[in-house]
Amino acid sequence: MRFIALLLVAFVCMNAVAQNSPSNDAKLSRPKLVVGIAVDQMRWDYLYRYYNRYGNDGFKRLINQGFTCENTMIPYVPTVTACGHTCIYTGSIPAIHGITSNSWVDRISNKMVYCTDDDTVNPVGTTNTAQKMSPRNLWTTTIGDELKIATNFKSKVISVAIKDRASILPGGHSADAAYWFDTKTGNWITSTYYRMTTLPAWVQKFNDRKVADSLMKLNWKLSDAASTYVNSTDDDEWYEGKFSHEAKPIFDHELASQIGKNYDLLRVTPGGNTLTAMMAKTVIINEKLGQGTSTDMLAVSFSSPDGVGHAFGPNSREQEDDFLRLDKDLADFFNFLDTKIGKGQYLV
Repeated sequence: MRFIALLLVAFVCMNAVAQNSPSNDAKLSRPKLVVGIAVDQMRWDYLYRYYNRYGNDGFKRLINQGFTCENTMIPYVPTVTACGHTCIYTGSIPAIHGITSNSWVDRISNKMVYCTDDDTVNPVGTTNTAQKMSPRNLWTTTIGDELKIATNFKSKVISVAIKDRASILPGGHSADAAYWFDTKTGNWITSTYYRMTTLPAWVQKFNDRKVADSLMKLNWKLSDAASTYVNSTDDDEWYEGKFSHEAKPIFDHELASQIGKNYDLLRVTPGGNTLTAMMAKTVIINEKLGQGTSTDMLAVSFSSPDGVGHAFGPNSREQEDDFLRLDKDLADFFNFLDTKIGKGQYLV
């Protein structure tokens, strides 16, 4: 099914980082960890449309303790995942960074090219040959690449997302690893581009826990009474799509029967956000990000809002519930960073 691409806005805010004045301290204080967060298809107005329903420790924390760039425009089309993420992490536009869409026609070969396709590498963690991915089609450096250069490659740079392109492109050319979700197996995978032939033991252990299965067993129910979803249209509107195994696009959405059959459902349900946040925390713990002498970086993209927006529409109850649940996932993630890295020691 072909969808019209809706506006993709990555929400990037600064979490307050305590820094000493250079005049009082000869050594400039730097954050231990930089965390880039992109929310796929998050429009700016979602911050305020659902503001009264958010808790204090998620989106509100970013707004109240950070800085928002309002009415910002990057002059390019189409506003799809690959272009949007690459523009954010390179600070450039498609004409410069080379990622002109999710896919495009190569004029020399006259063939379609997927943005992260690379036949010179192999997938790691799956036998799915469609997962031959790398950032080789990216023409420019990213924030992570520049951080690596600035620290003589002492910094660690890792990226995580459900979508391959939302992980690979933000990580850049010199990332230590990029992990994405394989909907064929329900596992996190990578490619040999990142100098691996097998998954790290901790990734394999995470996969062995069958976290994706556990999240799908929960199904998808409204997190609050239906009457409280005043910012959305009624359920079962004409414009809403439906899951292939369901008769109507209404709550509750049953997912458990699709375990092992359709892991792509995690791309279009809040469980994908939770899975991403869990993987991000696991990366920080096992790769010891923020524990070295140089600033490390983790790029995290929450891809599920894009899937929900495409499937049900931006005014649906599904989209509102997805953002309310994402708000809780963010709050939990920030609290984890406070404990693991330390308040004032990381930048978001």
